[in-house]
Amino acid sequence: MEAMIYLLRFAFDALLMILIMRVWLQWVKADFYNPLSQFIVKVSNPLVVPFRRIIPGLGGVDLATIIVAYVIATLKFVTLAALTGENLGLLAFYIGLLVMLKQAGFMLFVIMVIMAIMSWVVQGYNSTLMVFHQLTEPFLNPIRRIIPNMGGLDLSMIIAFLLMNVLNILLSNSLPYWSAL
Repeated sequence: MEAMIYLLRFAFDALLMILIMRVWLQWVKADFYNPLSQFIVKVSNPLVVPFRRIIPGLGGVDLATIIVAYVIATLKFVTLAALTGENLGLLAFYIGLLVMLKQAGFMLFVIMVIMAIMSWVVQGYNSTLMVFHQLTEPFLNPIRRIIPNMGGLDLSMIIAFLLMNVLNILLSNSLPYWSAL
């Protein structure tokens, strides 16, 4: 049973990350022709395109993808709770929203860690690093305006990590104990 729950969690989380990444790439107007962007779009199209015909975008925001991601996040906990004998009721809708927020924060954290490692290793132009830079700029630029570079050292990622951990703790405290399924 644990192996099945693990595989289901992995499948739901992977799908949720792809959907969130699709919205995020559209939001920051990342390079559409980048291989990472192309992969995300091609993998998510079978799920999103049918709903885009029904649900229009709003002000440049892809509402269809957001709604599909929300449904996937909610279904994750409904399915896992049903397998463990729990009944979530209406609480599943609240948990689905929090899970989407936590997943987006986790993805931002991972992308910033990868960017930091790649900045030490990669020399010259790298298309993946450029997309990651486009994805993180809306979050790091406000911090850079407050805390400038100190002798070539950019502290904005450290401050962002600190703020994201505080938000993660606050979100984790608002989730019930069994939502870590």
